Amino acid sequence: MALITADRDRFPNDPWKLVETSHAPGNAGALETLFALGNGHLGIRGAHWAAADAELPGSFINGFHEIWDIKHAENAFGFARTGQRILYIPDANNFAVTVDGETLSLAESVVLDYRRSIDFSTGAYECRVVWQCRSGATVTTVERRAVGFESRGCLGISLELSADRPVSADVTSSVINRQDQPVDDHSAHDPRRAGRHAGRVLLPGKLDGGDGSLRLSWEAAESKQRVGIAVDHWTSAGHQPFDTQVDQDESSVRYVLAVGADEPFRLEKSVSYAVAGGTREGLPGTADAEAGEEPADAAEAGLKTVAEVFAESEAHYRDYWATTDIKVGGQSELQQAIRWNLFQLAQATARAGVAGIPAKGVSGSGYEGHYFWDQEVYLLPYLTYSNPDGARQVLEFRHEMLPEAKIRAKELSVDGALFPWRTINGLEASAYYAAGTAQFHIAAAIAFAANRYVWASGDAEFRSGMGADLLIETARMWASLGFFGKDGMFHIHGVTGPDEYTAVVNDNLYTNVMARFNLRAAAALDHPEIDDAERQLWEAAAARIQLPFDEHFQIYSQDNDFMTLEAWDWTTPRSKYPLLLHFHPLVIYRHQVLKQADTVLAMFLQWQEFTPEEKRRAFDFYDPITTGDSTLSACVQGIMAAEVGYPKAALEHFTNAAFIDLDDSHGNTIDGVHIASTGGVWSSLVCGFAGLRDQGPVPYFDPRLPGEWDSLSFHLKLQGRLLSVDLDPAGITLRVLEGEPLDIDVRGGVHAVGGDAVRVALDPVEVPEPSVFPSGPPTASIPVVRAARA
Repeated sequence: MALITADRDRFPNDPWKLVETSHAPGNAGALETLFALGNGHLGIRGAHWAAADAELPGSFINGFHEIWDIKHAENAFGFARTGQRILYIPDANNFAVTVDGETLSLAESVVLDYRRSIDFSTGAYECRVVWQCRSGATVTTVERRAVGFESRGCLGISLELSADRPVSADVTSSVINRQDQPVDDHSAHDPRRAGRHAGRVLLPGKLDGGDGSLRLSWEAAESKQRVGIAVDHWTSAGHQPFDTQVDQDESSVRYVLAVGADEPFRLEKSVSYAVAGGTREGLPGTADAEAGEEPADAAEAGLKTVAEVFAESEAHYRDYWATTDIKVGGQSELQQAIRWNLFQLAQATARAGVAGIPAKGVSGSGYEGHYFWDQEVYLLPYLTYSNPDGARQVLEFRHEMLPEAKIRAKELSVDGALFPWRTINGLEASAYYAAGTAQFHIAAAIAFAANRYVWASGDAEFRSGMGADLLIETARMWASLGFFGKDGMFHIHGVTGPDEYTAVVNDNLYTNVMARFNLRAAAALDHPEIDDAERQLWEAAAARIQLPFDEHFQIYSQDNDFMTLEAWDWTTPRSKYPLLLHFHPLVIYRHQVLKQADTVLAMFLQWQEFTPEEKRRAFDFYDPITTGDSTLSACVQGIMAAEVGYPKAALEHFTNAAFIDLDDSHGNTIDGVHIASTGGVWSSLVCGFAGLRDQGPVPYFDPRLPGEWDSLSFHLKLQGRLLSVDLDPAGITLRVLEGEPLDIDVRGGVHAVGGDAVRVALDPVEVPEPSVFPSGPPTASIPVVRAARA
């Protein structure tokens, strides 16, 4: 069921804010995600302090995790051995307010007015509630929050209480260790959700406090990572705390006071976090304290005032939107959704540092806080063209994992480096190898992202150093994983492609296409580590790699056997989707049904390698049998629908992607934002409707603006320039705002673009007839995601 778009009275459309105008039971967990704050390092979920129905409140630091030994029911050599799970850090976002003896609660108190919002332009959260107290007083509370950016471990919170008559108030500000609270483990029912640890996880270290200040620290029981928090309180009238309590699970500062009709009480709460240490000392993205330093002391040294934190947030977003905003003319509802998605990208990546980007960013614990291929294929395009330094840092993080990746490669009997499918600390954490380790294609994703970054940034130092290392070691893996068969072709067997509904197959087209790219890119390097024999092997493997093709349907087959599988029963009711929650994997594997775009994704990423007719026929065949069970799919399907000339399907897929979390269409927004999908929204706009294709001789545009849109405009940081792109139904206007002129190809015509705007007229794109297959087109799938938006 749609959430935001189904109730526009409660969630009015605002192009620069997400607004909620009334509180209602239900969907609390999803709203905690939608109203979360983050900066890529620190994340605070958007729970209300007075909400009795909070589902998963809490805070996270990217990379702060616990480990455990994975227990396999039936073990085998090379299985993942070390589980990793992001931890809830001690949560400072807590208040309890009592007025004239009544504890204010959204569930039990009388609420006269309610409004909360996230302001995309400043990064500030605000919630204003007017309460009718049983004593007769009308009381207004206003809470505001923001996270720091220059000071990435900082959080600023203010709570103001005012009344229309004198009242007695009792206000408690708390830090709660939520990690060690008893919570149901939902992961057994849904593998996408995070599990819970048995027993105490955070062991107390420093526990000090007094006069409104708290200095606290904990150590994770097994990973040995440490987290410290420093909290200072300030009040408008210099009120002294009535009491300060310090405990390993809940520490608090309490104020008891009289509030006059004209004398509001304002409480400001400055919070700073610091982390350090662990089983991998100096894990990228987490080490804030020096070796041996007490993290609570490091946190104290980083404290900023609430005003400073809000100022940092506002300054960051002022700069961010100046070059990263994407404007769509004539589509106000989509404009809000687009900006919300772009806002989430900033919150997931802006201050991550040399670290990975979890699949949920820092907005929730879904997927255990792991890093997947999502960051290279879905997030790195956005970062590469909007924040190149951030893109480089993610690739530096992968490079720092090379030692572990080389060890993992030896375990799997291949050369070079084999990166883990899902990880935090560099070790493989996927216990189900068929949908995990077998997805060797993550190696090509990393190589592809490195190559794109070099092409788009011109970073010669990275190209010859870390970039070359990544390309070479992944190419060595492919060369040893594959083999030359009796037919003389180079085959790669026993792999799983992006479509996890078809696992452990031979010659997955996506894997082979991306491996071919990887081998070619490595062979093209002028690097002393590559000898002539190795280069010739890579070139031969790339030239002779097997790409399965079905002569009957005249399309590329997803793998060698995909066309022999039994068709899925498309009368399966919607209640049985996603299939992974209702059918054994073996049932799904033996049917012709897709979780997400696979062959279609290959044709998008390696766009130069396929003809327009090949792309269109592949889309016509695979799109109807793709369930949309993966949130990674809609954006890719939309991009390719635009390219092959299906504007209606392109807009439909894009709209589904834009509202995946806002409408909770997959039913798991509670666990955090689908960050890869938000990156896919960026790519849908820039690569789908504006038609950008990269890594060719020059940047290439083939615009496909939806007929319902008046315009589309954005900026790209490209090869040392800042490029402005403005698209309308009649043409595209290009201008270099910063840097030297740049050659740009628009539909085959190359134009020199400099400081003066270059206008290129565009002819309408013809909508082709769908492909006709020898045995008739596949039966259309039940549009699970689309139905949720209907």
